[in-house]
Amino acid sequence: MTYASGRLIHDADSHLMEPVDCLDPYFDKRLLARFRETPQMRELLAGRAEWIRERLDLQSDAEFRADADGELMVRKNYEAQGAWLRDDRPHALDGLGFASQLVFTTHCLGNFGLDQGDDMDLCYAAADAHNRMMTDFCSVDPRLLPVAYIPLEEFHRTLASAKLAIELGAKALMVPSRCPQNHAPSHIALDPLWAMAEEAGLPVVLHVGGETKLNPVYKKNGLPPVPDFHGGDDNFTSVSYMPIPEAAMQTLATLIFDGVFDRFPNLKWGAIELGASWLPGWMRSLDSAAHAFMRNEERLQNLSAKPSEIVRRQLRVAPYPHEDAGWIIANAGEEVCMFSSDYPHVEGGRNPLKRFDESLKGTSARGVERFYSENFIDLMGDGLSPELRHPAMMPA
Repeated sequence: MTYASGRLIHDADSHLMEPVDCLDPYFDKRLLARFRETPQMRELLAGRAEWIRERLDLQSDAEFRADADGELMVRKNYEAQGAWLRDDRPHALDGLGFASQLVFTTHCLGNFGLDQGDDMDLCYAAADAHNRMMTDFCSVDPRLLPVAYIPLEEFHRTLASAKLAIELGAKALMVPSRCPQNHAPSHIALDPLWAMAEEAGLPVVLHVGGETKLNPVYKKNGLPPVPDFHGGDDNFTSVSYMPIPEAAMQTLATLIFDGVFDRFPNLKWGAIELGASWLPGWMRSLDSAAHAFMRNEERLQNLSAKPSEIVRRQLRVAPYPHEDAGWIIANAGEEVCMFSSDYPHVEGGRNPLKRFDESLKGTSARGVERFYSENFIDLMGDGLSPELRHPAMMPA
């Protein structure tokens, strides 16, 4: 029996757990040495590189592998089945029982901060190397849907990077939540990017890692450091959790108000691992802003519908397992939310299905169906082949 127990479930968020040098085989050889000398890479190479490799080497240990199936939802991060050995991932997905998984990076989220620098050669080379790695990993099984990363800093390079990603076989295009350095994410010169994604039938998604980070001064409270979710003080704490969706809310609002969603009405957008408790209030704020400023802003007068209705038409969002998904759906609409496991990240927990099922007890049968499968199918468009959308379910 699989973890999904025969139910039709599509997973909007899963990850690789890569070694620090994961991009080396895919990087432009002329730029690799320069990339390895960037501050973030030097820190990574000098930090946990050896420890990460030791954890990943367990995947080749016969005794460790013997228990893999029974530990599928227990082992997390680098020790999880299929975390990095690509030939193991289809078997892990068999055990999970999900019809498909969007697959994101872990190590490369945020593109090493290069989008915010001045070396655009490295910025786009790192993104292209990441996209080659992701499509290569996922090529072993059509259920694994690779997510490419597309920087938005330079218009002509952005189009070239997106074109390459689509040719490589990417099934979704991830863009950063935070604003590019010199123009809005809604700039009309990016319209060819959205047109390219719409024509290919692929969604554009935002994901945690590309957001504006917590101002570190908030940690200077005169108290002892707080250990984070992973045991340190540099990643995931209650305080740093709070601003995670801020950049996404601003970016998506700008795209809607500036007419990008309307200019590309068949283009779907996703907000993944950014939580969703913010969603109902944000939708109301969108409508309030449109109502308050419509008299003076022609762009708002030209919107095809209320912003909240545009959200329901084109945006799909994945709540965290610890959030009350039922409440979010009740207040945002059944069209928007999707299931995600975050496999194999520890944040996903050992039983996300149980937590979501409990929060969905008051949701209609149709709403539950939309949450676990239909909203994801709608998001993915041509990125999800027809035979994967409603595969024959094995009995529980």
